[in-house]
Amino acid sequence: MDREFLIDLFADFGPVTIRKMFSGYGISADGVNFALSLRAGLFFRADETTIPDFEAEGSKPFQYQTRAKTVMVNSYWELPARLFDDSAELAQWARAALAAAQRAKVKKRPKAKRAAAKKAKPKNPVAKKRPASTTAKKAVGTVGKAKRARRSG
Repeated sequence: MDREFLIDLFADFGPVTIRKMFSGYGISADGVNFALSLRAGLFFRADETTIPDFEAEGSKPFQYQTRAKTVMVNSYWELPARLFDDSAELAQWARAALAAAQRAKVKKRPKAKRAAAKKAKPKNPVAKKRPASTTAKKAVGTVGKAKRARRSG
């Protein structure tokens, strides 16, 4: 799917921002990413409220392969194919996906506040390096003197 197709697809939904992401595009509205357009298809953000709708349509969550395993991303689900022909209903699904993304963003906020609080705490001062011990230098110096004594004598 190219950028122009996505703009046309979301025309009934309203203005969207489309940014290059991974192997496709991230689609956002009001600064919130709610859809992914990838080689594998178009995926909408989902949560416990909207996942039953995707399951009822026979959709599956986004998944990708690593060398070791298949990773399932339960927060993005494939858009049912029939919605590509029904822009009004696609707009309803897009609004539900945006709402799911906004709910997820609200859930994440407390973590961000805790992280900011951690950053505000003063850091422990960095320990200063100690000067090299003089006994180690003397030992090295002694070895050097012993070698010189053997060479000259």
